[in-house]
Amino acid sequence: MSAESGVPTYRGRGGIWHEYKWEEYACEDAFVNDPDQVLDFHELRRIEALKCKPHHGHNLIKLVQERFPNTTIVTQNIDGMHQRADTINVIELHGSLWEMRCQSENRVISDSKNGKYANRYCDCGLNLRPNIIWFQDMLEEVTVQNAIQAITDCDLFVSIGTSAMVWPAAGFPNLAKNAGAYCIEINPEETELSSIYDRRIREKAGGGLDLLLKENLSF
Repeated sequence: MSAESGVPTYRGRGGIWHEYKWEEYACEDAFVNDPDQVLDFHELRRIEALKCKPHHGHNLIKLVQERFPNTTIVTQNIDGMHQRADTINVIELHGSLWEMRCQSENRVISDSKNGKYANRYCDCGLNLRPNIIWFQDMLEEVTVQNAIQAITDCDLFVSIGTSAMVWPAAGFPNLAKNAGAYCIEINPEETELSSIYDRRIREKAGGGLDLLLKENLSF
């Protein structure tokens, strides 16, 4: 979703990890070895994210939620773009750039959204780290279970732009399919899971969602 707003992807074409080494900026070891370098990098990501705006696709999802309030968004994006579009029921699998976490006290702090960190240190004196899932991190079990519950309960599952390479999210389409949901893939490119979908739309996020709503499909 965020790519169409101008936010760089991570693994896809032109992805951020083709330019930077995650070992230096996006893992616990990097944070321990040089917290300022890691924090500088993610602060820059916050600043750049704020230069981007929610696109037509985000607004369409908001319209869908207004009609069907039980619609849930399960996202791997960490930039908060869905919330900026005033959508609700957002499950952030990989955390949020707009939260900081004290690993000593195991508490999460909502941070300001002006790009710069409000504070890089906890009251206990330790560096706060971005509350996002880095390489080699485990996802929060409660978050994953919430996503699984929403997916196994759904009638319609729409996958938008995912590479289908990052687990456990890569397993969600099969989970939805096995639970009996009608599954749609919106992606300009073929993925390893494309064959399982009931319908495949080779469009960007906004265009694909626009097509579905204009057709007024009923499932």
